Amino acid sequence: MRAVIDTGVFVSALIRPQGTTGAALKALRDGRFTVLYSTDMLVEIIDVLGRDKFRTKYHIHPDDITALVNLIRLRGELVIPSQKVTACRDPKDDKFLEAALASDADCLVSGDFDLLDMVSFENIPILRPAEFLARL
Repeated sequence: MRAVIDTGVFVSALIRPQGTTGAALKALRDGRFTVLYSTDMLVEIIDVLGRDKFRTKYHIHPDDITALVNLIRLRGELVIPSQKVTACRDPKDDKFLEAALASDADCLVSGDFDLLDMVSFENIPILRPAEFLARL
C-alpha cells in the first residue's frame, strides 16, 4: 500500500508510540507500506518537531527528528507535485492532497478534521490512522 501520512500523525506517533499512530509508525518501520512524501512535508515535520514546546514538553531530541526523517526517506518515495491544489478548507493541508494526487496514492492518513471531513479527494480515501491500520 502507498500512503501519504500527514504531519500530525507523525508527531503523535513520536509523542505516544503506544497509540494507534505509533502502530502506524511501526508498520512503516516494518516495511508494511510505502510512505509518499514531498519536500514541503519533510520541512513541516522538521519544523513542528523542532519547536521548543515539543522538544521540552515531550522530550523530542534532534536525534529523534533525524531518525524519523531518515525512516521516511528509507521507506518512502519522494513525490514532486506538478499540480497546485486548493481544495482543503485549511490551505496548509493542500500539500498532502497535492502529494496524494501526484503519486496516485492508495490513501491519505490524517487525524486532522480539515482533511477527514473531505472523506476523499480525487477518489483517494482520507482515513483515520485506525482505519488505515485495518486496511493494512
